[in-house]
Amino acid sequence: MATNLEELVGRYRSLGIDQQLDYDKFYLYSIITHSTAIEGSTITELENQIMFDNGIALKGKSLIEQNMNLDLKAAYERALTFAKEHADVTVERLKELSALTMKNTGSVYHTMLGDFSSAEGDLRLLNVTAGVGGKSYLSFNKVPQHLKEFCSELNRTRRNSGNMSMQQLYDLSFDAHFNLVTIHPWADGNGRMARLMMNWIQFEYGLIPSRIFASDKEDYIKSLVETRETGNLDVFRTFMNKTMIRHLTNDIATFADSINEDHFQSTELSTTDKIIRLIKENPYHSARTLSEAIGISPKGVEKQLAKLKSQGLLRRIGSARGGFWEIDPT
Repeated sequence: MATNLEELVGRYRSLGIDQQLDYDKFYLYSIITHSTAIEGSTITELENQIMFDNGIALKGKSLIEQNMNLDLKAAYERALTFAKEHADVTVERLKELSALTMKNTGSVYHTMLGDFSSAEGDLRLLNVTAGVGGKSYLSFNKVPQHLKEFCSELNRTRRNSGNMSMQQLYDLSFDAHFNLVTIHPWADGNGRMARLMMNWIQFEYGLIPSRIFASDKEDYIKSLVETRETGNLDVFRTFMNKTMIRHLTNDIATFADSINEDHFQSTELSTTDKIIRLIKENPYHSARTLSEAIGISPKGVEKQLAKLKSQGLLRRIGSARGGFWEIDPT
């Protein structure tokens, strides 16, 4: 699998994947679908497309699930406005986005210190456990000051981001995600808000936004816990980089499989060269190990191997499992 996120994003864009009609809209729908899926929503990207574009209630889906997705869409639309305006990240703006996120699924809480509502974006007035063993998130009375400091530091870094590389900008967004969810300002919706904060920064800098799928959930949570326990931000950064590389690689492979045009075939020459080079180094490579080394799907590798064999440039000696590749010396 490719290890350089910048190179993979460059390939993604060179293929024009992000220049397709309605790409921005459908990618946003995908972000929303996967963010709510982590919280238990079973609504698919296609179902969200139908609900968002046509205002049609979905059969067989609970009202809570539908409202969760509709509310998050409204929050993202507001965050996109902030991103385009390069607006400062403030406590009030975060509370506004939280209120939109939890508008129809939030709750009112009654505490000794007073009532507060997650549907209104109110900061929590009670402590929240982070798991078994007595561990808890930041004490509620420390949340306002920490949230203010979070905004101040993030804005300072954004104002001095002119010389940052793409990777550094991605790391900035990943750190914002981790830091906000660690403060855990609200009683509900902290995960969705942390992912939205990450995407806000990515939208602002014209980056391809990150998505975290429900299938990533276990590793996602483990990376957050390990980062919190060790204080090492590289743990979460590494998880996010690997996850994004995997998803972009799959998007590229899907795009490749969905079209059959000469202009795309020409972009595969570099992949062919990589396959030949890797096989020269190790003739016992499989389609799987080649796909991991190059950063495309095994199916994409098999397509290239078949092309090389048909051209007489490559042949297989022995069985699929125990054999090896031989390159035509001519």
